[in-house]
Amino acid sequence: MAEEAKYSIIREVGRGNYGVVYEAILNQTRSKVAVKRIHCDVPENVELALQEFWALQSIQRQHENVIQLEECILQNGQVFQPISHRYRKSDSHLLLIETCLKGRRCMDPKSACFLWFVMEFCDGGNMNEYLLSRSPNAQLNNSFMQQLSSAVAFLHRNQIVHRDLKSDNILISHRRGSPIVKVADFGLSKVCQEKGNVNQHRFSSACGSNFYMAPEVWEGHYTAKADIFALGIIFWAMVERITFRDGDSEKELLGTISRCDLEPSEMVNNCLPLE
Repeated sequence: MAEEAKYSIIREVGRGNYGVVYEAILNQTRSKVAVKRIHCDVPENVELALQEFWALQSIQRQHENVIQLEECILQNGQVFQPISHRYRKSDSHLLLIETCLKGRRCMDPKSACFLWFVMEFCDGGNMNEYLLSRSPNAQLNNSFMQQLSSAVAFLHRNQIVHRDLKSDNILISHRRGSPIVKVADFGLSKVCQEKGNVNQHRFSSACGSNFYMAPEVWEGHYTAKADIFALGIIFWAMVERITFRDGDSEKELLGTISRCDLEPSEMVNNCLPLE
């Protein structure tokens, strides 16, 4: 296993619904990296992993405020195979779907299928933890707003709609002294194939976190402007320090628990339009 000696796992730093993130070291240079491992045991996980891969690898010119993908590795049992950017989308997609559906996810760990994302390491944690561990700071808020706006504009110019912007999906790096935000977690993102205005593409899948979802997302007919809505909610929660306590983790989080008692048409009538 050539890839086994390339990285050394140090510790687990995060765990989500479909992946685990580790702090690791690139053994050749001793530099830190973040490694996300996704178990491709069901089609849904495979699809989420692929959406993240296509979003990150499709960006030809890296942006300072978007997490950088160093490489992606497919693990099939004890075999580790780097996924080249030269692969056609259909080839890699069919490869992973076939691997999953042919039953190689059996209980035998030698047959397990994983996708490993090697990314830049962010030493400041996520934006939620970073802000809530500090006193309110208008200058810091302003800096984060500018950086996030620049990142979302960059993604949209490159035909990428994130669809799950929230403070937990924004990481903080201190590499240059001052905190730099990094938009991450592209599992729900969509890469639009046609060029032009990204807002010409329509989406129907209601996805994301309730507090950050635009009214039209609940209706199942929305565009990339839903990312702008989520960005505005992030700014609002950041400035006003709107928080709630998560029932599972007991952590304090930026945002609030929202209820959807209104019909979609009523929600639209009671919200500011995005146009």
